[in-house]
Amino acid sequence: MELRDVKTKIIGKNVKYFKEISSTHIYAKELVINMLDKEKNKSVVVIADKQTNGIGTKGRNWYTGSGKNIAMTIILNPKCKIKQLENLTFEIAESMQKAIWDLYNIKLEIKEPNDLMLNNKKIGGILTEINTIGEKVNYLLISIGFNVNEENFSKEVENIATSLKKEHKDKQEFSRKEIIAEFLERLEEQLLEKRIGL
Repeated sequence: MELRDVKTKIIGKNVKYFKEISSTHIYAKELVINMLDKEKNKSVVVIADKQTNGIGTKGRNWYTGSGKNIAMTIILNPKCKIKQLENLTFEIAESMQKAIWDLYNIKLEIKEPNDLMLNNKKIGGILTEINTIGEKVNYLLISIGFNVNEENFSKEVENIATSLKKEHKDKQEFSRKEIIAEFLERLEEQLLEKRIGL
């Protein structure tokens, strides 16, 4: 998946795409740990059509489907102290909320600390991991699971989970690429406003 049209300065310019992967979060963590010093300042977005072991919060699995939903992890190397990242997860959720509203005029709700809701059902989740050296941030991982075109959910979650497509069957297929690009633009705006030094 290429994100040529993304209007960002930093985030989304370097994309690693997989049809199938165990977990974008695990891959991204291994990638950033093994980066050479000259690569340390690069932002990388890891995107997968399907995860076989997607990580949710509290050790839960996150179902991705195959090419229907968004599974991605963003590697950032902010030049700031950890205190400057307060409320980060909420601001990431706000970025997705704004993206979906601007694209489709659909209002998502934010359920703190890290869930995105639509019609009282979970449509997305956010997982952040911050690695520090003292108070200085070494690297930041932002993982997003977001249900886009999924219409079939397992019995365990069918009453509590949903997707854009399931709630708006009158619309055509929603574009994962369009949503990712819009989200990355909103996210970069949010982070740059905090002046965290991307």
